[in-house]
Amino acid sequence: MTTDPSADSSGHLAPALEGRTVPAPAHREGVTVVIPAYNEEAGIAPTLAELRSVMQGHGRPWEVIVVDDGSTDATAELARSEGAEVVRLPQNRGYGAALKAGIARARFEFVVITDADGTYPAAAIPALLEHAADFDMVVGARTGASVHVPAARRPAKWFLGRLASYLAGQDIPDLNSGLRVVRRSVVERYAHLLPSGFSFTTTITLAVLVNDGLVRWHPIDYRPRLGASKIRPLHAFDFLMLILRTVVFFNPLKVFLPAGAVLFLIGFAKFVWDLFVGNFSETVVMGFLGAVVVWCVGLLSDQIARTGLGPRLR
Repeated sequence: MTTDPSADSSGHLAPALEGRTVPAPAHREGVTVVIPAYNEEAGIAPTLAELRSVMQGHGRPWEVIVVDDGSTDATAELARSEGAEVVRLPQNRGYGAALKAGIARARFEFVVITDADGTYPAAAIPALLEHAADFDMVVGARTGASVHVPAARRPAKWFLGRLASYLAGQDIPDLNSGLRVVRRSVVERYAHLLPSGFSFTTTITLAVLVNDGLVRWHPIDYRPRLGASKIRPLHAFDFLMLILRTVVFFNPLKVFLPAGAVLFLIGFAKFVWDLFVGNFSETVVMGFLGAVVVWCVGLLSDQIARTGLGPRLR
């Protein structure tokens, strides 16, 4: 589905993004909407119909790419019947892999990603696009008046959000929202870090924030999904490890300094106890020595991270 089939194009996508050579965006003001879909026959047609009604009145060139991530139902056929361009992956490779495959084929610099399950309101997209030119990423934060998040996910979501906010050094209203506008060049920059699973959005959010990128948060509603959810409880642990790995990659002192401080405090507390109550033991030495080792590793990691960082995004 595209409104500008005659647009000229030139250049190539970074090889790190799926290793493909495809046309680069011809119009920076144009919009590519990428929708990953895996067995979403219940929601794909209503999602595309809603999206078309919003984008046709937006007034800029646009296209929509549905990436069928190895679906075994009628997702691809329904997407085509709604006029979308469909990219079919031969087997299920994951949410992030589907997004990368779709973005690799995008003709425009500004890419909107959204889900095929009807949870994200397409009506919010124009408001996100209004700020896209001034930011590296505009995220639809699920903090609107009507937000439906299953109760079982809320504790883990809150904890991971608070941890990510601390490690990133700024408040993150919604760490892994699936509705956002991101520059294609930003995805290229971090393509080597972006995973193939659900943590794609978490990774790119943290990567942009801890590398001093510009992110705007725009409140949106969040509706109950159509069809069965693909998120499982064990994914919370994967998100936790991903947050730690991503922050260590860019800003390791955020992790190593507190870890060393814990060991130092343990050693100091044991020292005070032994000084007035017990006998001096190797615990004191191990606590202090462990703190020094962790801090030194943190400083070395920070130097490596600073050396590896490239130029600013823009």
